[in-house]
Amino acid sequence: MEANTAQDHLFQALYCVARTVNSSLDIMQVLQTIVNSTTEALSAKACSLRLLGPDHTHLLFGAAHGLSTGYRAKGPVALDQSDVDRQALAQRQTVYIPDARIDARFQYAQAAREEGIVSVLVVPLYVQDQPLGVLRVYTGSQRTFSEPELALAEAIGSLSALAIENGRLYERLNRNYHAAVEFGQREFE
Repeated sequence: MEANTAQDHLFQALYCVARTVNSSLDIMQVLQTIVNSTTEALSAKACSLRLLGPDHTHLLFGAAHGLSTGYRAKGPVALDQSDVDRQALAQRQTVYIPDARIDARFQYAQAAREEGIVSVLVVPLYVQDQPLGVLRVYTGSQRTFSEPELALAEAIGSLSALAIENGRLYERLNRNYHAAVEFGQREFE
């Protein structure tokens, strides 16, 4: 009975994220709901979502839940200094770090120690063949994730990528629409 309750909890979290992705074009609201739901569903310390910058060399802050302002402001994640993120994006696979405080692949190990972060799960975000960023799940003690938890994190990562792409497409469509209206008004003046 307890296993069904745990799986029901994971399913409910996925449903919440899917419903939010499907019901809002406010990308910041969607991303915040994603990190909140992921943190809760996985009983994690925190969750963050970082987006690949235009230069494809940095991961920029998107949204976070459970992380201090100081940790969020520690600086950009440079892919040439963050092997874990580079590995997740290059291999298009989730990467697990048992202890970020001592793992050389983690760019800000000292900041992780100060924040109380131990294990980290890094899920790459892709739409088709385009990398968009990473979803990170942080725990306050060393922890391994079960197969259903990994599957949930990866499903949420896929939904996150779709939400980001939908938001970008909507913004582009909206700009094009306004440009067309403005052009039409000038033509008829």
